Amino acid sequence: MLTMLRDRVARTPTGQLACPCSGGWHGAKLAPTRSATHTGRVAFALLAGCMLSLAGCAGPDAPSDAASAVRAGDTASAEETLPVPGSGRIERWSAFPSTHVPARHVDIWLPEGYPAAAPYAVVYMHDGQMLFDARHTWNHQEWQADEVAARLMASAEVRPFIIVGIHNGGPRRHSEYFPQRPFESLPDAERNALLAARRSPDQPLFAAPVASDAYLRFLVEELKPEVDRRFAVASGRDSTFVLGSSMGGLISMYAALEYPDVFGAAACLSTHWPGTFQTENNPMPSAFRSYVENALPDPGRLRFYFDHGTATLDALYPPLQDAVDRVFLDRGYDSSNFLSLEFPGAEHSEQAWAARLDRPLRFLLGRDGEGASATATRNHY
Repeated sequence: MLTMLRDRVARTPTGQLACPCSGGWHGAKLAPTRSATHTGRVAFALLAGCMLSLAGCAGPDAPSDAASAVRAGDTASAEETLPVPGSGRIERWSAFPSTHVPARHVDIWLPEGYPAAAPYAVVYMHDGQMLFDARHTWNHQEWQADEVAARLMASAEVRPFIIVGIHNGGPRRHSEYFPQRPFESLPDAERNALLAARRSPDQPLFAAPVASDAYLRFLVEELKPEVDRRFAVASGRDSTFVLGSSMGGLISMYAALEYPDVFGAAACLSTHWPGTFQTENNPMPSAFRSYVENALPDPGRLRFYFDHGTATLDALYPPLQDAVDRVFLDRGYDSSNFLSLEFPGAEHSEQAWAARLDRPLRFLLGRDGEGASATATRNHY
């Protein structure tokens, strides 16, 4: 399905989407370009869509493995520069340790008036360094998660909630967000080929073995119990949600399907169904779809929100999302537990996700349930 886009993106001779970042993790620019081989036509070189910008690469403040010695729940030191939210306040757990994955920062956003409206629901969001303050992100964009959440709560459109922003693992991000069971379902040769893939000539796509199962154990066994202990939250699955974009969309979907007793719903924005940059002979879209078919419970247990744009990297997603949507609809999911939206013209960026973040938050936390007011087919906005 992805070969239909061959004239819309720049390519390397091997058939991979070109990743023109020359500056490592921080060399991308958000702009379309013209390819000399596509005269008179804008050929997206995916400057906004190379793997470093799949929902936010690691910033310079990403903690190292050595930070695992820091005690769980330590708050930020005076030397750290914390995000400054437009509403509410942020508490940082610096270099939160784990026995499953390298330590990383966790930023917890608390709305104005907390804890007066307790118990609060909890939304776990991936790529936590990209959520609250554009002054501290690699591309100077942010999700505006605090502003959007505060506005929805102020208008009583959603129940009170807090946000747990989990910083990604930097170079390990792709390995930690790549759903492991679909990967392991592939033949050895295909797995080895994926692990050997490059994001650029001098950078591997996977900086470590696929470790999404370990990442989810970190969330479920280590981080969530600490959040439940330290904050005035409801700990049940009907009050615990997971949300992310791009690779973060994949891991959000995977979290809900692997831990349906922990997460009651998942919101997956611009889900990166290709899994890699390889668009030809790529086994992952089919593997992801087969995994969903096998792991998806009967309707009534979980709720799922999906969306995507149609520009830059999101231009790859419509046919892939359509195929996944069909799995849900064939299984009997309806507007009460499933919503898939398309936003024509929206690109693959934090600015685009910020502009529509109210939609998944209403779906997850709406007092009346947004899913109930929309059809369970593709909606255009």
